[in-house]
Amino acid sequence: MDRMKTITDAIPADRYLTTAEAAEFLRLSPRTLERLRVEGTGPRFMKAGRGKRARVLYCLRDVRDWLEGKSYLSTSEYKAKG
Repeated sequence: MDRMKTITDAIPADRYLTTAEAAEFLRLSPRTLERLRVEGTGPRFMKAGRGKRARVLYCLRDVRDWLEGKSYLSTSEYKAKG
C-alpha cells in the first residue's frame, strides 16, 4: 500500500504531523520544509515545548490548506502571485 495514502487516510485532518511526516506528505525534504518555516513561506506550525529543541508539529489541515493555496491554472498566474 502507498505510504502517502496510509498517512492521509489514517490521520484525521485535525491531527498533528512531525516535520518528517509533513515533508513526506508534501513530497519535500525535511530540510526544505525547515527552510520554508524559517522564511515564513511554509505551512503554519506549532512548537510543542520550550526552547530551540521544542518539537515542531504541523496540523494536517494547515498543511493541506497551505498546499491548496499553491494551486494555479497557468504558469502566468503562478508568476503573478509569485
